[in-house]
Amino acid sequence: MAGGERSSWRLRIGPYFGEVSALSFVPLPRPMSPFPLLLAGTGSELLVYDVRSANLVETFQVFEGVRVHGISLQSPDNNDDPFCSAAFFIIAIYGERRVKLFRLCIRLGLNDGAGSNLGVRLELIQRLPGFDHWVLDVCFLKEDNVLAVGLSDNSVALWNLTSSIVVTRVKSSERCLLYSMRLWGNSIRLLIMASGTIFNEIIIWKLIHERPHPSSNQLKEHIGSNSSSAMDAHIDSVNYVAYHLNKLIGHEGSIFRMSWSSDGTRLMSVSDDRSARIWLIDCQKQEFDNLVQTLGNYVSSDLTLFGHNARIWDCYISHSVAITAGEDCSCRVWATSGDQLLMLKEHIGRGIWRCLYDPDSSLLVSAGFDSAVKVHQITSSSSKEAREQYGISDNLMDQRENFQICIPKLANQLSLMDSKSEYVRCIQFTQENSLYIASNNGYLYHVELSNPGRITRTELIQLRESQIICMDILPMKTSESSLNLDDIVAIGDGNGKVTVVGVNNRGVTPSASFSFNWSAEKERQLLGVHWCRSLGSSYLFTSDPRGILRMWKIEKAALESDIHVTSIDYNALLLAVFTSSFRHRIMCIDASRKEEVLICGDKRGNIILFPLVDELMVEKRTEIIVISPGDQFKGAHGISSVTSICIVSSQLNDADIQTTGADGCICYFQYSKILRKIEFIGMNQVKDLSMIQSVFSSATSGDTKFNKYAIGFTSVDFIMWDMTNETKTIKIPCGGWRRPFSFHFGDVPEHQNCFAYVKDHIVHVHRVWVVAKEKLFPKVLHMQYHGREIHSLSFISAVHLSTLNKGGHSWIATGCEDGSLRLARYSSIKAGRWSESILLGEHVGGSAVRSICFIPKIYTFKIPMSSTSNKDTHRISNDSSEDQLLLISVGSKQVLTSWILQSSSAQNKNSDYTSDPSKTELSSISFRWFSTQLPSKFASRQKGLEKLFKTSEESNHLTTECDQISTLNSTFVDQMDNDWRYLAVTAFLLKPVDSRTTICFIVVACSDATLMLKALLLPYRLWFDVALLVPVKSPVLSLQHIVVPWDSCSKDAAPIGNAYLLISGSTDGSITFWDLTEVVESFVQTVLDVQPQMFIDCQRRPKTGRGSQGGRRWKSLSNASPGNTFSNSNGIKQGADMVCSENEFANLSTMDSDQIHTPSSTQLIDVPKGPSNIFSNLCEIHPSCVLSSLHQSGVNCLNVAEIKKCQYSKSEITYCVLSGGDDQSLHLLVFGLQVEPTNQDAGDNQCTARQNYIDDGDHNRRDGKRYKLNVLSQNSILSAHNSAVKGVWTDGTWAFTTGLDQRIRCWQIDPLFRLSEHSNVIISVPEPETLDAIIHDSGGNSWYQIAVAGRGMQMVEFKSIAGDDE
Repeated sequence: MAGGERSSWRLRIGPYFGEVSALSFVPLPRPMSPFPLLLAGTGSELLVYDVRSANLVETFQVFEGVRVHGISLQSPDNNDDPFCSAAFFIIAIYGERRVKLFRLCIRLGLNDGAGSNLGVRLELIQRLPGFDHWVLDVCFLKEDNVLAVGLSDNSVALWNLTSSIVVTRVKSSERCLLYSMRLWGNSIRLLIMASGTIFNEIIIWKLIHERPHPSSNQLKEHIGSNSSSAMDAHIDSVNYVAYHLNKLIGHEGSIFRMSWSSDGTRLMSVSDDRSARIWLIDCQKQEFDNLVQTLGNYVSSDLTLFGHNARIWDCYISHSVAITAGEDCSCRVWATSGDQLLMLKEHIGRGIWRCLYDPDSSLLVSAGFDSAVKVHQITSSSSKEAREQYGISDNLMDQRENFQICIPKLANQLSLMDSKSEYVRCIQFTQENSLYIASNNGYLYHVELSNPGRITRTELIQLRESQIICMDILPMKTSESSLNLDDIVAIGDGNGKVTVVGVNNRGVTPSASFSFNWSAEKERQLLGVHWCRSLGSSYLFTSDPRGILRMWKIEKAALESDIHVTSIDYNALLLAVFTSSFRHRIMCIDASRKEEVLICGDKRGNIILFPLVDELMVEKRTEIIVISPGDQFKGAHGISSVTSICIVSSQLNDADIQTTGADGCICYFQYSKILRKIEFIGMNQVKDLSMIQSVFSSATSGDTKFNKYAIGFTSVDFIMWDMTNETKTIKIPCGGWRRPFSFHFGDVPEHQNCFAYVKDHIVHVHRVWVVAKEKLFPKVLHMQYHGREIHSLSFISAVHLSTLNKGGHSWIATGCEDGSLRLARYSSIKAGRWSESILLGEHVGGSAVRSICFIPKIYTFKIPMSSTSNKDTHRISNDSSEDQLLLISVGSKQVLTSWILQSSSAQNKNSDYTSDPSKTELSSISFRWFSTQLPSKFASRQKGLEKLFKTSEESNHLTTECDQISTLNSTFVDQMDNDWRYLAVTAFLLKPVDSRTTICFIVVACSDATLMLKALLLPYRLWFDVALLVPVKSPVLSLQHIVVPWDSCSKDAAPIGNAYLLISGSTDGSITFWDLTEVVESFVQTVLDVQPQMFIDCQRRPKTGRGSQGGRRWKSLSNASPGNTFSNSNGIKQGADMVCSENEFANLSTMDSDQIHTPSSTQLIDVPKGPSNIFSNLCEIHPSCVLSSLHQSGVNCLNVAEIKKCQYSKSEITYCVLSGGDDQSLHLLVFGLQVEPTNQDAGDNQCTARQNYIDDGDHNRRDGKRYKLNVLSQNSILSAHNSAVKGVWTDGTWAFTTGLDQRIRCWQIDPLFRLSEHSNVIISVPEPETLDAIIHDSGGNSWYQIAVAGRGMQMVEFKSIAGDDE
């Protein structure tokens, strides 16, 4: 390859995806838009958003490696031209020590491709020279054509916009560093500075001039003097000096941010003390004709605002409202009187950095660490006139209607309440103006809500001598239209009778068209009546306290009868009785005749599935059929009640089911029509809701995607949570969900919603029902991402995903400090853009994700011929469609979680973007939770005790019983108080030939200096501890593995399987090689022989940390003999619970009958006595090669790549290992693997600088062959970075590294395996933690995408030519 060709390749900075650090509005002329444009600074980029359409109009790179800290705008002279189609602005963008001036050009109709009719151009005008201190604020002084720059050394520099020079710099006499500074004014004469010092004080000062002008010699003497007076300067024959007006005292912490009111009379400041203060500043009428200083004029705050639970980062003040945003992720709106008007808490992570408010349009914008930019429209009386002028609708709070309804019998009741008293039992909406109320004494009312002054109440029916217990209503517009009815009401009373009432609301007043009843249960045993919308009005279900569900057939003649004409007493026919094995009350149901399934949720969080054959519903039967569950799922919502259940979609062989519960979770299941089984596939935990009642989906003509809303409650409030935008759209105080309530929504829930609840025996109704074509606000302009530091990332690349990666589309999985995992999609079309962010899930308890590993390939495991006699009843033909790729994540609290890759079809059917054709192809992959392994609560403690007793017996060190008790107590305390965490992970997948089982081998490194090989059996979710890698003298920080085909490095190319090697890097700077081959093959063979999936149940749902902490202990499928008890990895018999997240076996013979779950398709097998304890003892694997002290400190990162052509060796397969450490160095190790006969001299097995043997000992299972590892080359770069190296990647030709010096460096690897730096770029990611790369091949050109993450994530592209790589 020609050196000149390589020298022409360059690294190109891509977009940053992280915290938003600056916000600014750009007011537009009236013909262009009633809403302003929004400028947002993130990383080194400037984003331009059209607020109304929520589209990103344009992205500009304004700095190189410098984050945007602030944006200041100079408005044009005339911006109110009614025929204006263009606007021009001068903006100043500053960050760290740099300031740049740009011309912003906005025109109509230039950028239709971005989804907006606005076109934006940004032109660089001036680049100010770098300052010696950080820039804290800039201000345009329009009258003097000067830009004032406030610096962190408490000085102000004046930049002449005409001559493009710094004409003067004035420093305050209060010489100290500042946390913040804010400037106000439009001329030098009116310029006022507010400086927040490190002494928790705010100094108000300004520039004044002295007349007559002193001589030049006097000026030099004054500048060179060390007097305490302020420094002066000369501009246009005027000397400017700093004049101190006030010193504001009151804060007890650092001043983080300040904001001036538009007229400069008030200043708002926020601090580390969690308070915001408003100060009255009156200095505009003062004349300063001399240099008399007034230091010591202390002013106290006029108003102090408390309410935030953490530090406050930003603030804004206008003449009507004040805004604060803080570390507690809340944005609060305050009245000028100090009252809190509104609190928005929709961001996650470390807080909200910036808030902004536009008085003309009442738009409130917040942005923070989580990358999200959220826009709300709030109420402001001062902006009402402007909103009406621009045709903007007023806030919905002004259009809310409040009703209060009291039933007649209850209004006259003054005595104490008892069981026979009159009170409201049930309420239910059918339309926005139609509400049904059922009372305890048997009255059913219909209430028509016209307006708060007009409420029409009609008594429909009274049940004599019975109390209403439950009610359900079937609106006829969603059912049969042939019946001349509006609603059909089913009522259950205390006597066990069901009453069905048909309501006709088409006359002057509503009336009951018919009414009939029958006895469904015994007295006080009828707790629920349920219509199933998909089955219509012909079938009704009733439930009792024992988990029994009865299905009734209602004749059509009964529904068409007239209460005033016929006297026939109709009845209902009992078709079937469905019995739940959990024996808990059924709370909700749904059914599908197409799928022939009835699915129910009970009061204790369980899901029960019953067969619903078509013959049962069509044929007339005289006998009652008792139906048992076809399948069930225990603890779907822990021990909390299932509040709703719904069959959301149906495919050829599967049906998707969605449930909500009182644990604040939404669970997703998949029902297989072939297997008649239900499987958990995912969960969404809405942290802002303690109880979710249902999920509502809406799509309007103005939207291109479906919006999902979670409807539920906190402790005392009713909440509607926008799941798409992660915003709270409705909050109504109601006292909680235990009172009767009902809600109803229209097509645009933000504009059309009704909520009713009972309080103090009065029905309170809150209604907003505005005809709206589209949803305006709230909106999310920038996608939400992680709210804290990212510790690990991995490109999602696989062979069958190559078609999706064409054109530069890439998917990146990231793990965060807050325990969340996300999948981001990057498109390199044009300038490149982050286009999607999907939350995959969270670790148990929010434990931090320290490392992730994607497994892009499944290796085939060839079963030896000697094992073919072992029969595998589950073996089937090898089908590639069953291949299941995994994403493994590990982190704090020793949490290990696996996520399975969803297929394209599975993702598309559940995607929120299905209605958007442009996104259907791209949004085609995602992951769902598969299984989690947690450390055993007592296993490590027991292991420590066994070790302690063994040591005690051997050494006789513990001489007394008191010493033993003391030592045991200390051991218990140490084990219970440990905070061990996983630091690194690597994994690979093996699939035995002609077997359905796939085994994932996972190696995890723990902070207690242990290295463990684990195994996960797919699709059974069974976990096993396989081997312990010893000795490990120091904690391992990085792991990599190699799977080597035996025939690839064998001289005779005999197909003899694979070799499995592990490479680890430790905190002592050493790199160690481990051979896992023998243990892996032995374990696979044992699994095929024993088939543990036949008698061990699996973990089916992740622990949520809410309700019952995930629900239940996972038990065996059925009983077994005591002789078949397994032992856990520590040799302690604990039963079959080993396969759950606690990794313990439970005794199969000691289970209770209600804990046994035996699907009809499962049969028990006898466990062979020989291998009954195969999993009880951990194997120990010793290192094959240890390269000590390659680094002077910890090896932070490793990467391994195969070298296709190596000049050192022609017969052996060659790999290179690139490592980086805290010592700022890189090390490149090249080694080769070769198979040799065992009769050759094995040589010295000690690790040397040139070669090391990985010997297989006396085993004869590899046809008398063994491996030889030859170290071919070692090269180091001692000062590769200016600080610790945190991420490395190589493909054998190029290498990319990153470090805490905030750079990505590209290294060239020559044929002699020497590293030489090719190029480097500065990135916008502060404190980078990890790096990964992927190769794209398009049209014969190969190029690289490098992703680096830390406090945010950024993409860098490196272009190369495929021909040159050869």
